[in-house]
Amino acid sequence: MPILTPLEDALAGMSDLARAVAGRERVRLAVTGLSRAGKTVFLTSLVANLLAAGQGARTLPALEAAAGGRLRGVRLVPAGIEATPRFDAAGHLAALAADPPRWPGRTEDLSTLELELTISPASWLGQARGMVMGDRRITLELLDYPGEWLLDLPMLDQGFAEWSRETLARLRVGRRAEAAAEFLAFVDALPPRASAEEALAREGFRLYRAALLRLRDQMGFRFLQPGRALNPGPRGEAPLLWFFPLPEGHEGGLVDLLRRRHAAYLDDQRAAFFDPFFRRFHRQVVLVDALGALHAGEQAFDDTAEALAAIARALRQGGGWFDLLTGQGVRRVGFAATKADHVPARARDALAALMADLVGRQAPGPAGAETPVRAIAAIRCTEDAAALLDGRPVAAVRGVLMKDGRLTPVYPGEVPMRRPEPDFWDAPYFEMPEFQPPRLVGEGGAGIPHLGLDALLAALIGDLL
Repeated sequence: MPILTPLEDALAGMSDLARAVAGRERVRLAVTGLSRAGKTVFLTSLVANLLAAGQGARTLPALEAAAGGRLRGVRLVPAGIEATPRFDAAGHLAALAADPPRWPGRTEDLSTLELELTISPASWLGQARGMVMGDRRITLELLDYPGEWLLDLPMLDQGFAEWSRETLARLRVGRRAEAAAEFLAFVDALPPRASAEEALAREGFRLYRAALLRLRDQMGFRFLQPGRALNPGPRGEAPLLWFFPLPEGHEGGLVDLLRRRHAAYLDDQRAAFFDPFFRRFHRQVVLVDALGALHAGEQAFDDTAEALAAIARALRQGGGWFDLLTGQGVRRVGFAATKADHVPARARDALAALMADLVGRQAPGPAGAETPVRAIAAIRCTEDAAALLDGRPVAAVRGVLMKDGRLTPVYPGEVPMRRPEPDFWDAPYFEMPEFQPPRLVGEGGAGIPHLGLDALLAALIGDLL
């Protein structure tokens, strides 16, 4: 499998440096996150609000302030001859402008999009250069990909035996064991020297994937590997996916087959995605549905924390001397708790603090990288309101319910500022309803209402403007 060589990294860094000197910088921002955190919604809002800001609308005030009021225009870079699918911003905006409005579909494949930001020069040197070369033009390259693939990052440095041991240890605990009962019974019944029968391998994979789907879709768990077992992408299901964890002590044909497929899967993910795309990005935002994890219960919440810790360890492998030498590597990682509009204003600081507590247990990014933490709503679909709880007024939010189109107030419960104490989980924590998105006028030409998107973008890329 081809991988990026140090020479290719160095040449890419030199190219970026040459573009910067000419006032034609390229900034690569990867939008990553745990599954169902709202990556597609985030990118759709980012694109619409940047384009509107380029037309003079006050859609991203914190980012515009970071740019010193010098943002003169934003345009979509036309498609060229790229082999990577293009992020369908127009299609997603059309869904939001429909009657009734629809949320954009979930990410099923890798996609990219480029925006060109025109910035007027600030210093006398920049003004002198601008007289010769024109205004600064910064190309913002965006990457979107399925959240399930993010958890493949920690697998890249694991062999099959280590991955199996850690995966089975997680599956045998608590609610995970309930979801994986049929699979665990299957692997525990396998003879230690099982032969490499295709039917046996396929059945094990079928049971393992079924357990992962139950954990994700019914129980709110997120630390699930491999990512393509849940979302194989447009290439579909391939034989290299047909592996599953085995208990220690196995030897012979079956374990050899699963070990080869595990290695082939990692080689393919590294060659097709992580090396050519992920490692070339300068800034990253990691989106997390912290509220969803809280509502899913103690075990799902701790599973989210464990997933973030594993991602943090993988991200910290960047930022070394070679990255600095070549100009490659992530220099800033932002973490954002999404769906901040699902709680009233008084609870949003607590949501940001809860997110900071989740990522603060491990240093959350590469060595030396800045790591802003925010609570955001890329598309705001509620307004603050009041509701009655046991006869007393409480702060709530009001929005249009997706299931029946009713405008109704919802009390989301209290949001703790750190991992809750054990007695918190004793009280029932009801499921947060799904709200309709606001219907856009003119397919987003005037921007999209949001909470905190501008502050997050300012923290991620404001220094470059």
